[in-house]
Amino acid sequence: MAYTLPALISAWWPTFRERAEQAGGLPGFVVDEIEGYLRCGIVEHGVAHLACRRCGHSMVVAFSCKGRGFCPSCTGRRMADLAAHLVDEVLPKVAIRQWVCSLPWLLRVPMAYDRALCGDVLAAFVGALQRLLRQRAKRALGLRSVEAAEIGAVTFVQRCDSALRLDVHFHTLALDGVYVRDESGALQFHRLPDPTPEEVVQVATWVHERLARVLERHGRSLDGHDDAPSVLADEEPALASLYDASAADRQLLGDAPGQATRKLVRATAEVLPQSEALADVGGVNVHAGAAIDGRDRKRLERLCRYIARPPLAQERLEEHGDGRLRYRFKRPWRNGTYAVVLEPLDLVARLVALVPPPRFHMLRYHGVLAAHAKARAEVVPGRAASASSEPVQLKLGFEAAHASEVESEPASTSERASRHPWAWLLARVFAVDVTVCPRCAGRMRLLKLATTREDISKALAHAGLGPRPPPRPRLTMLGQLELRFAAA
Repeated sequence: MAYTLPALISAWWPTFRERAEQAGGLPGFVVDEIEGYLRCGIVEHGVAHLACRRCGHSMVVAFSCKGRGFCPSCTGRRMADLAAHLVDEVLPKVAIRQWVCSLPWLLRVPMAYDRALCGDVLAAFVGALQRLLRQRAKRALGLRSVEAAEIGAVTFVQRCDSALRLDVHFHTLALDGVYVRDESGALQFHRLPDPTPEEVVQVATWVHERLARVLERHGRSLDGHDDAPSVLADEEPALASLYDASAADRQLLGDAPGQATRKLVRATAEVLPQSEALADVGGVNVHAGAAIDGRDRKRLERLCRYIARPPLAQERLEEHGDGRLRYRFKRPWRNGTYAVVLEPLDLVARLVALVPPPRFHMLRYHGVLAAHAKARAEVVPGRAASASSEPVQLKLGFEAAHASEVESEPASTSERASRHPWAWLLARVFAVDVTVCPRCAGRMRLLKLATTREDISKALAHAGLGPRPPPRPRLTMLGQLELRFAAA
């Protein structure tokens, strides 16, 4: 039987937080994320009140938490938003290949909170990938220098694996070729052949070599002898314990602290397709997926959504028995492992570890796709005109700050929001247009953002979801005579 994630966190979060307070407490960004999730989608905490312009049909939509960690709704919204943005405005219509880079276990905890270290490690991987593409382009195209070849890539930084363990790794969508300027000065894209297994091994080797130098600058090493001070353990001891237990796949708060997490295994094995290449050098694992045709925008959007998917699928969380929970994997591992069994408190601990710290960017751009690249305007499709002309209405998940009467107005290009409106995303992904009245097909308009208890009660009552509040007493004008009739 499927287990409801909000009910689980609501039931165990007070106990978990109490245990964490005994160990030094949790940082504010974690507490805000969890408590925001507990309010996400609940109408009692705030709603947008909408009405049809034609027939007056009323409806309310609850606020969302806009969390970046694990909220299935909000991370799903980010997934759809990022995929639409990349396909419509960033990725050109050329061949694109997915590269995946996983790193040694000793780096997964430091990279989870150290933004500078994570950025430098990513630069080492992208630099190795750029080196490979440029060298291959020089040989194939007869270039005088590798500097004449320009690459482009977008990287998603993921924080966990399929077992919800802390595992910072990179999914990079790289243009499967290079841009070179022709004699007229125009950029031309040149597709390169598929990388050989030996070339993938070479990329992993280069990453491993550069990784040693990166770690030396940060006072760390691949053998675990670190000179860098344990900043996280000193400032946030409770969070450091959560990170360590999650990355090491150990129980922390269950019935057997320190023991390995229990897993369910079947007698099956998965064979990697021959068309894909995989290499492992000193714990640096590099996988080159199959290239796709960038002109197939629907397929490209599905790939972007897959890479930016939420870390947790709620429908795969089930009751296992004895109060424990079972989380099934989408695909079994090669050794046949298909699920992990967790105590409720340990599951909450793993979800806490998935919350990225503030200013920890989860999407990075490289080469000609970077924001300040000189050639970017010549490569990217550019801002979609249809998206910039969307009316600013029904931004479900908006900030609950301005609870005044609001009418939708056209958005100017200079004030365009950085995110697509919820209504636009719903229409794109699910073919459901919530800006259209379900009764008469008229246009819906935003009446009010209800954030106070009184406004929320009125909005719910108007939509038929709650009792109508009692009418306010009629005010008597000064000097007005009140007539009182005697009983007959």
